[in-house]
Amino acid sequence: MGTQEEPRVVVIGGGTGMPVLLRGLKSLPITLTALVTVADDGGSTGRLRSEMDIPAPGDIRNVIAAMSDVEPMLIELFQHRFSMGNGLSGHSLGNLLLAAMTSITGDFFTGIKEISRVLNVKGEIYPISNENLLLHAEMEDGTIVSGESKIPLAKKRIKRVFLSPQPAEPLTNAIEAIEKADLIVISPGSLYTSILPNLIFPQIDEAILNAKAKVVYVCNVMTQEGETTDYTASDHAQAIIDHVGKNSLDAVVVHNEPISKKIQSVYAEENAKPVQFDIERLMEMGLEVIEGDIIDHQQYTLRHDTNKIATLLYSLVTKTSKKGE
Repeated sequence: MGTQEEPRVVVIGGGTGMPVLLRGLKSLPITLTALVTVADDGGSTGRLRSEMDIPAPGDIRNVIAAMSDVEPMLIELFQHRFSMGNGLSGHSLGNLLLAAMTSITGDFFTGIKEISRVLNVKGEIYPISNENLLLHAEMEDGTIVSGESKIPLAKKRIKRVFLSPQPAEPLTNAIEAIEKADLIVISPGSLYTSILPNLIFPQIDEAILNAKAKVVYVCNVMTQEGETTDYTASDHAQAIIDHVGKNSLDAVVVHNEPISKKIQSVYAEENAKPVQFDIERLMEMGLEVIEGDIIDHQQYTLRHDTNKIATLLYSLVTKTSKKGE
């Protein structure tokens, strides 16, 4: 199958969940595009953002590592985090390289393209925006918390998230990728701080609502304290719909097998528990429910299984029409 004939799959997200999906998808006969959040402001990423006034490089770095096809040692080097040194401690080499390439090229997106070329990335990686943006959350009690890393720490129920400065400009390539996609996948990850920041750009939400492709959300397996405490699968989906618009989602992928008591006890220490799979509510919302055993049972921490989820998503590529068309 030639490149022009390969189905176009667009994955939108950030955090730890997105690279898991991408590692499996990159080896399939598809044209793969990743649209990545730039709202992170913690750790090495936060320091580089404030010192160099660039978009957040951390999630981009992890996506480059997931989609690259080079010797493992080179990826290990790219992901290496310095543990000592007055200026280097806490920084990852990949973040520093992205910052340096942005300085050299004068443009964050161009910097990503150059590093992607060097690391033989399979597919395209676009930051959702070229701007240095700040994420804010309005809580249900009316208070506003600013900064991606601070939002979960408030441990309040979140009403909505929004970005500043406004108007925020999405990358044109990101909009075009959504418009041309045959399948759009919203990755698992921190719902309000890694996923929704990508979806709340005015032109991005319009592109998703008007997309010809099916929009599929891969739901988190565990809740996250300070973001999705006690959330069911339908609560996750409803948050996306509330932010993006009615009919923004077509299907939800959920894990339908029990989580071992041993793993549950580990997550209980973080006040996290398995996401309740409320199929009736999801169906009432008009969503197609795609269920299966999609976690990696060999991992001590819960992660979607790279190959299982890639195979499942690839099987959906031939069913690309939006509801009602």
